[in-house]
Amino acid sequence: MRHLLSLGLVLLMTSGLFAQKDVYEANWESLSAHNEAPEWFSDAKFGIYFHWGVYSVPAYYSEWYPYFMYRDNKVKEHHIKTYGELSEFNYHDFVPMFKGKQFDAEEWAQLFKDAGAKFAGPCSQHHDGFAMWDSKVNPWNSKDKGPKKDITGLLSKAVKERDMKFIATFHHARNLQRHEGNPDKFATYHSHFAHVPGTATASTDKKIAKMYGNIPADEFNEYWFDQLKEVIDQYSPDIIWFDVWLRMIPLEYRQQFAAYYLNEAKKKDQEVIIAYKQAAIPNTVGVLDIEQGGKRDQSESVWLTDITLSNKSWSYIEGQTYKTPQMVVRNMIDVWSKNGVVLLNVSPTADGVINQEQRDILKRIGEWMKKYDEAVYETRPYSINGFGNAKAEEGDHGGQTAKVKYTAKDARFLKSKDGKYIYLFILGKPAPGSVISTKELGVHKYYPEEGIKKITHMGTDTTCEWGFGDINFELTVPDAEMDDIANVFRMELN
Repeated sequence: MRHLLSLGLVLLMTSGLFAQKDVYEANWESLSAHNEAPEWFSDAKFGIYFHWGVYSVPAYYSEWYPYFMYRDNKVKEHHIKTYGELSEFNYHDFVPMFKGKQFDAEEWAQLFKDAGAKFAGPCSQHHDGFAMWDSKVNPWNSKDKGPKKDITGLLSKAVKERDMKFIATFHHARNLQRHEGNPDKFATYHSHFAHVPGTATASTDKKIAKMYGNIPADEFNEYWFDQLKEVIDQYSPDIIWFDVWLRMIPLEYRQQFAAYYLNEAKKKDQEVIIAYKQAAIPNTVGVLDIEQGGKRDQSESVWLTDITLSNKSWSYIEGQTYKTPQMVVRNMIDVWSKNGVVLLNVSPTADGVINQEQRDILKRIGEWMKKYDEAVYETRPYSINGFGNAKAEEGDHGGQTAKVKYTAKDARFLKSKDGKYIYLFILGKPAPGSVISTKELGVHKYYPEEGIKKITHMGTDTTCEWGFGDINFELTVPDAEMDDIANVFRMELN
């Protein structure tokens, strides 16, 4: 009888009647019990994603093309001149033109890995209502329309196979039309699409209305959540990242999402991250992201910044220009020194091409990252973030801009997790024989308690001369080949 009871218990457990109970409840107190910034995230330092979607077809002005084409401005003028009146050619008419014939998930994932990224993924849905995955919830998706490919699914597989973490970003909180049909509010900043009579934005066709967010708020909030659940269930992203306007989604839906995501991750033994902007999620539940910039000072908590390789927009547009590898890497080093992680955006064309100019920049970044990988990955901030006098202007979204012009007169620090090394980054190309002098490492300030045993220029493995002036720490740059992006000096501690 005892054996029969044991067998019955096993059958009950395996049949799912004793299924794992949810660990997290849909309230911030319960959700705060999870580790919002797991160690792998601090180790990673660098990830890549991309703005690629229907807006890539017109390739004009920015990824906000659908926002502006229904409002009186130069984008609308361009649209009418190029494609015809809005009553005849709407935003969803671009969908069949978004073919992505040259998209290659394996090749893109390898490109991102070679650039040094430790996590990567797509902009899964922008404000425009088009889902970049195989969706049963959203009729406007990349598997059924446009490329006829499961972009998110293909990228998820390719990224994970290369031992990278997978990120899916969501901007769709802004998709709902929040002007209640009031023409005086059609220009509201809270809705991506204006409600323009005589165009598809005002359509009551259920399918078209979903694209343009022209549905009741309660229905939209469920729709917002259902799409997130679909991506979680199908692709198990390691990071779900939200753009601004997340606070436009009612609190209970944000909490339900977080509980669902964290409980599903727990079942899969997965340490996941919720990234948010502004104050949409408590910092005990998610990781704060600061767009196009970074904190001015060192932070006790890990944070994130999303920056873009391009200068004019996040998506590909005609006439786009790009940052130099020097500017990108030097600003990333500053972020790392302040306990931050960088998410870099690239901009493919509608055909699915990451152009050579961007590839060359990514290649150079990857070469630098490989050369100094010891000093970057699995490191932590030092007692101070650095020294120098570069002018950091205010960023558009808080903190400082991501376009600070650092030079060899600016320096940043990181330290190894085991405490054996300090890494001194010089954000430029110092001249051999010149002296790097700072009181920040002087004996009266932040000189390491263990004392320095040896200093080596990484990349050339050249031993350096160093010592102290009256109050300053002084390091003589050796007669060795200096990197034109940034140079790292490894300080071995006693």
